[in-house]
Amino acid sequence: MTIQEAVKERHMVRKYQEKPIPMGIAAQLQERLTEDNQASGLCLTLVTGSNDGLGAMAKLISKNVNNYIILAGPDTPALDKALGYWGADAMLFAQTLGLNSWWVGGMFNAKGAAKHLTGTGLRVNGVIAVGYGATQGVPHKSKTTADISSYDGTAPQWFQDGVSALLLAPTALNKQAYCVRGKDNKVILTCDSGHFAGIDLGIGKYHFEVGAGKDNFEWTEAL
Repeated sequence: MTIQEAVKERHMVRKYQEKPIPMGIAAQLQERLTEDNQASGLCLTLVTGSNDGLGAMAKLISKNVNNYIILAGPDTPALDKALGYWGADAMLFAQTLGLNSWWVGGMFNAKGAAKHLTGTGLRVNGVIAVGYGATQGVPHKSKTTADISSYDGTAPQWFQDGVSALLLAPTALNKQAYCVRGKDNKVILTCDSGHFAGIDLGIGKYHFEVGAGKDNFEWTEAL
């Protein structure tokens, strides 16, 4: 399975089988996290055999969550956006390995997750549960292309494909509070989802890039 296929196949899963992740699969996932950390300066970390990164409410509404990825990095203003972007890469890569996932945003246990980290000045802002789902999940109710996007002129195929992938991105409270606009090969993406805006923006940018192809456009702050 490719990352492009994973975007379409991945759905939120909160209930898992009592099946451990094989060492070989865990090693491949950790290797991807190591590569992402080297590229981003983050501290994404895989924890297996534990659910201590989940808060009490998350434990109540889930089942057999025994593995998760810690979303953490140096506490800077750009951290949330980076966690969203690189966390999306980790989550979708996990899908290519046959794993299901759940991005636990507001119901994680920062102190529990932080026990598995080394280093100082790190902030945890979420975890991603991973494992073998009891089901493959179902698609969420989605907005339409017209709801979240506009293009100056006739939208090229790459822009349409980018928006389609963006609409499949997980967002806080499923708000899909995106606004994406394009002109020529320039694209601007904003997200108004309150406290989770940085995380959601990072996730959205990653998904749009996967759909549109990074070589077809440039991000910009104004059109």
